[in-house]
Amino acid sequence: MCLIPVFCWITAIVLEDMMTRDQRGELPKTLTDLYSHFLRVQIKRKKQKYGGKQRPEELTEADKELLLKMGRLAFEHLEKGNIMFYSEDLEQCGLDVSEVSVYSGVCTEIFKRESVIFQKSVYCFVHLSIQEFLAAVYMFHLYTIRNKRIMESFLKYLKPNDFFRFAGLLNNDPATSLDDFLRRTLMKSLKSKNGHLDLFVRFLHGLSLESNQRILGGLLDQRDSHPETIQKVLNNLKEENSDKISPDRSINIFHCLTEMKDQSVHQEIQEFLKSEKKSERKLSEIHCSALAYLLQMSEEVLDELNLQQYNTSDEGRCRLIPAVRNCRKAELSDSLLSTSHWEVVASAMTSNPSHLRELSLSKNKNLTNAIVKLLSSAMMHPNCRLETLRLSHCSLSDLSCDSLASALRSNPSHLRVLELSETKLQDPGVKLLCGFLQDPLCELETLRSNPSHLRDLDLSLNQLKDPGVKLFCGFLQDPLCKLETLSQKPKPASLLKGQQVEQKPPAEKVLSERKWWRTMKLAKLHLSSRDGLSWSCGTRLSDCSLSKTSCDSVASALKSNLSHLRVLDLSFNTLQDSGVKRLCSGLESPNCKLERLRLFCCSLSKISCGSLASALRSNPSHLRELDLGGNQLKDSGVKLLCGFLHFPNCRLETLRLRDCRLSEISCDSLASALRSNPSHLRELDLRLNNLQDSELKLLSDLVENPHYGLETLSQ
Repeated sequence: MCLIPVFCWITAIVLEDMMTRDQRGELPKTLTDLYSHFLRVQIKRKKQKYGGKQRPEELTEADKELLLKMGRLAFEHLEKGNIMFYSEDLEQCGLDVSEVSVYSGVCTEIFKRESVIFQKSVYCFVHLSIQEFLAAVYMFHLYTIRNKRIMESFLKYLKPNDFFRFAGLLNNDPATSLDDFLRRTLMKSLKSKNGHLDLFVRFLHGLSLESNQRILGGLLDQRDSHPETIQKVLNNLKEENSDKISPDRSINIFHCLTEMKDQSVHQEIQEFLKSEKKSERKLSEIHCSALAYLLQMSEEVLDELNLQQYNTSDEGRCRLIPAVRNCRKAELSDSLLSTSHWEVVASAMTSNPSHLRELSLSKNKNLTNAIVKLLSSAMMHPNCRLETLRLSHCSLSDLSCDSLASALRSNPSHLRVLELSETKLQDPGVKLLCGFLQDPLCELETLRSNPSHLRDLDLSLNQLKDPGVKLFCGFLQDPLCKLETLSQKPKPASLLKGQQVEQKPPAEKVLSERKWWRTMKLAKLHLSSRDGLSWSCGTRLSDCSLSKTSCDSVASALKSNLSHLRVLDLSFNTLQDSGVKRLCSGLESPNCKLERLRLFCCSLSKISCGSLASALRSNPSHLRELDLGGNQLKDSGVKLLCGFLHFPNCRLETLRLRDCRLSEISCDSLASALRSNPSHLRELDLRLNNLQDSELKLLSDLVENPHYGLETLSQ
């Protein structure tokens, strides 16, 4: 509150009065103490201006009556959330408009006529804190005179069992004892979502002290403020259980202790912060509220808040959540947080300035769609500077992925690391997240997870080059790697239409069509789910500026861990014959289980056909699809390839040879090979070879012959 001008002004008024009167004794140490002095100063100034027989320090019955009427106005409208009042509001509280006008002219520091709206005068207290203080004075007065009707009306919707361990001890009568009365009003305030009763309850606890009652000059009855009763109130505050309310409201319990001038908790936390063995010191829930407040208010930003490092209960850890507003890294993994706690986390992400850079929410089983949407909305905020988000073991649904992807697209320039390990992502969820990776502003550098479930990875159109592939192949050789697909690049529209295209489209041309790839900084891509993925963003190495050097890395990876890899796509890379020869050292390995190999537009000649035929004859039983389109194989290359097709153990089902400079000679070679091994090949693609129907007749006859397996001939 020291940043609020009105509060500073109130402090100056009180200090000026105390120094002018040469008053001895302690200066105000609590808000209640300060505001009680302020009220007396204003009453004294009123008397000094208008005169009177009584001493300025003494309150007359008229003074008391006027203050209580203003207190009633403050209380009734505080509960409603009103800070502006009309003449009829004053009259309902017994305040004469003309009297208030006179009083307003004398004591504008308390109450004033604000303006005229629609021909009606509007009144207000000069600050909400003054309204809250007078409301507390009025409520405490109702307790001292045992006005059960108004008190019960204020507390009528209260359900004590919601929050407190000892709620069963409360008497249904709110006026039986001071400690029960204060507990019930505290419970009422804790239910507020916006905290509009927080300061009111703090003042109410402060007014229970005899020292503050004396300052008010007999306005409040002191009969219940016995030391034994006050101690009960203090004990109640220290033992409150508030696991179902906002942690921000829990901090107000600590403030209530401060208003009652109990510094024990504050001193214990100071000792804790100085201790070198913090993990050995047990913290109670009220200790955690105090610690959260001190960390939140500290001028020094905390490097890391790790809830699991504190020796306290689950509720105690939850009470520490507000400290996330003043830390760079928040470790909230495996925490039993409710919606109110996540709201605090979201507020930390949107505060100005927001210090939070890394947020770990792993193993939070209650991370519902609504909570992910709440956090995603916070990520969209322009103040959010989050760089690392960890959501492993959080069971994200497709709806949660949609919220997360939308947030990342809205504010994509800061996040560098996104961890989704063991999140049970399904195909639609991964597809939604991959949409974010395509954003031109995406700066994501690490999308990490356990590699043991990755099935399909697509790195097409990235300038990986040979060093990048070498690093990537280190992942393929990981013992836990279960990668099955380095899947194909989507077919260009012109090929689908059967139109002639360039044999080897330059990488620059492809990239110019997808300019976002130039700005995307993808360093690592590791996606997984517990159940694995049947489809994801795919794993493509097509058009990645790879050369023959990369083939050594890929071959090494294939030989070292080939029990799972099923699809390999190296299309649009200048591998050349020497690169394919190196790759074949992996293909001929007896452990190779590769089923689909795509080498479209890789600058290959008949030499590569010979290398492939030799390697596949050594390990023929698994390959089902081979794509060699876009390479100048010519008839001599196809003839060598047919040596593999003749082989009895060949299980090839799809062969793609589009745009390979073939003639009728290749058609004859293929027909001869298929007649020798008729049962397996199902699809043959010979498009863009300028073949005439007459040249394809032998192959067409095989399609029509039920004794042969060929079903589709693309020409």
